[in-house]
Formats: sequence, C-alpha cells, structure tokens
Amino acid sequence: MIRVMLVDDHEMVRMGLAAYLSTEDDIEVMGEASSGEEGVQLAKELQPDVVLMDLVMEGMGGIEATRRIREECPAVKVIVLTSFIDDEKVYPVIEAGAFSYLLKTSRASEIARAIRSAAAGEPVLESRVASKIMARFRSGQEAAPHEQLTPRELEVLLLIGQGKSNQEIADELIIGIKTVKTHVSNILSKLGVEDRTQAAIYVHTNNLQ
Repeated sequence: MIRVMLVDDHEMVRMGLAAYLSTEDDIEVMGEASSGEEGVQLAKELQPDVVLMDLVMEGMGGIEATRRIREECPAVKVIVLTSFIDDEKVYPVIEAGAFSYLLKTSRASEIARAIRSAAAGEPVLESRVASKIMARFRSGQEAAPHEQLTPRELEVLLLIGQGKSNQEIADELIIGIKTVKTHVSNILSKLGVEDRTQAAIYVHTNNLQ
C-alpha cells in the first residue's frame, strides 16, 4: 500500500483528490494539511511514502515546505501538484527536492500513476516542465549561485547583507533561530562562500539589495 499525504490550502481540491485516490486499491490517503507549516509537521508525524504538494499557499509556500520535508523526512517523495509552471517556481522547487512535477489540469488517473511511479523511484515531469529543464541544460548557461536559493533563503541572504544577526532575522521573519541557522548554512553552501561576511559581500557585489 502506498501511503499518501495531501498538502493544499483548498479544501475542495483535497476532497476531490482524497475521494478519487480512495478508490485505488494500492493507495491510502493517510493525512491532509491545509498549509505548508501543517504539511511539514504532519509529514514528520505520519512519514508517508508520497506527498502531493501545492505550491502557492498562505504562510509557508510549497517550495519551502518541500525543502523542509526533504530535510526532515528524506525518504518521502514530494510530487508538486500546481497550476503554475513559471521559472520562479519550477527551478526552486526542483532544487528544494521535489521528485515529480504535475499540473492540476492532469487527469486523476495521471496523478495516481505519478504516485505509483514516485513510490517506485521513477520521477514524472509535466511535459512543459521537462522542456524547460532540458532547455536550460542544453543552453549550457549555468545559473548564478543565488538563483539556486529558495525564496526564503534569498530573504535571509538579503537580511545578512543588511548586517542583521541570526536573532534579528528570526524576529523579522517570525521563524525559529534553528531554522535561521539552517538557512544560513544552506546559503553559504550554495553560494560557495565560507562565512556571513563573504555572503554579505556577495549581496553587494551582485547588486541584490
């Protein structure tokens, strides 16, 4: 049995998905979350095999929720299920660890098939998303280091550039100090710099402020 969790802030979407998936003999919907924050917590508690993740939600969005779930539950496969295919969402959520990417216009049977594929270790990408990724690969143009950052990491980086401490960043973004430290560690790694000072210099030399 493939254990699935749904994360979407629209109740009707969750109800429709749950109703259809419950008719599949090999899929069990074991939990639903209406926000990214709730999704992260529920994933840690339930340890599902697959999470169907919306991208645009109030509060914590799907990109950050995907990253957090992948950090906390590395065995979980996250399938993005969204209405958006713009670059600002596709690339960051793939970087955050999304396993598959589908649009909400997909047929219910296609979603069920993607769940089975994810459980078997086979990613599924909506054709237009796959084309975007291949086009970037073929272009041979590497993205700037800061383009690899998630939206939240970019927020933290800009605050580092303003000289704010971890506690000040935590207070401004209303997140925990441990979360800030995790973001800072990820930022330094992705930018290829050794410390906060170099990160701040990166902000100013690349005119990110």
